Amino acid sequence: MKTALLPDGLIRTLAGQALAFVVALSLGAVIILMIDESPIAVFMTLMRGAFGDAEKIAGTLLQTTPILICGIAACIGLRGGMFNVGIEGQLFLGGFAAAWVGFAFALPPFVHIIVAVACAILAGAAWVAIPAYFRVRYGTNEVVSTILANYIAVLLTSYFTIFLFKRPGGWSETPPILPTAYLPELFSFSRLNIGLLIGLFLAIATAAFFRWASAGYAATMVGSAPKFAEYGGINVRKVGFSVLLASGAVGGLAGGIETLGVHHRFMEGFAPGFGFDGLIAALLANGSPIGTIFTALFFGALRAGSLLLEVDTTASREIITVIQALIILAVSADLMMRRRGDRTGERRWKF
Repeated sequence: MKTALLPDGLIRTLAGQALAFVVALSLGAVIILMIDESPIAVFMTLMRGAFGDAEKIAGTLLQTTPILICGIAACIGLRGGMFNVGIEGQLFLGGFAAAWVGFAFALPPFVHIIVAVACAILAGAAWVAIPAYFRVRYGTNEVVSTILANYIAVLLTSYFTIFLFKRPGGWSETPPILPTAYLPELFSFSRLNIGLLIGLFLAIATAAFFRWASAGYAATMVGSAPKFAEYGGINVRKVGFSVLLASGAVGGLAGGIETLGVHHRFMEGFAPGFGFDGLIAALLANGSPIGTIFTALFFGALRAGSLLLEVDTTASREIITVIQALIILAVSADLMMRRRGDRTGERRWKF
């Protein structure tokens, strides 16, 4: 008797998400037809804009980097049964913290980067600490609290940028960080930096942690079967709190890399939507850090390819937002249907 390479449950999950993805793209094609444009022409233009030459590929990877790291942050939360929807806010706080260290302190080159990145990580973890505490202490819904925290984080960083640290005579942005805090670039013709390598390493390390580390196994058990985990002696509250802190820390890291490697300053609305794109990339990858590499690349290609869309077609760049929204709706519907199919009565995200 042969053993299946993949469990039946995993096959059904992947098939359901693949179907959701196809349905979303099909609906996107219908909407493109409604604006009197060819779906094939639009998708081919997106491909050329994302992978047409070396500069476009570098631009795609540049867009992929923050989505990938935010996706890893989401994967950490999902594996532990926590839906961290506040990654966008953690990214903003991490980005501002890195910028503040970058322009306010004069440190040696390597040390400056390390300190700025560490502050970004701490800012992200600190921002999620309050929702995490109320989740494990009082059982509040972390989805609601982290969503609300996003708005506070964006407005708080805007206040800091405009009223406290605004560059004299400039736009709504902080002073530029010192060159000693710049992340090294990978190519001379692009702002693509070692943040991409950090994201890839983080994805592999996270996958290895959940696969082989005892703490990773405990977090997975808490996320998939909390009652069974508690019966087995795992401190469910402690693990849940730690998982949310780690998720927030990685979200802050994403913001720090965006500041130190791309913009070299913090500006109002400096990274719109990366946190939410990362969350959807993680959901589309079924909470797999390795799978998130490819789904993040897909969203990065959509963002980069849309720059050519309004040049070569009559379609607006906003069609990409529509396609992303359709993917979000389709994946969310698939997730809710799988949760309804669970009759155990436990809180299971099935990642």
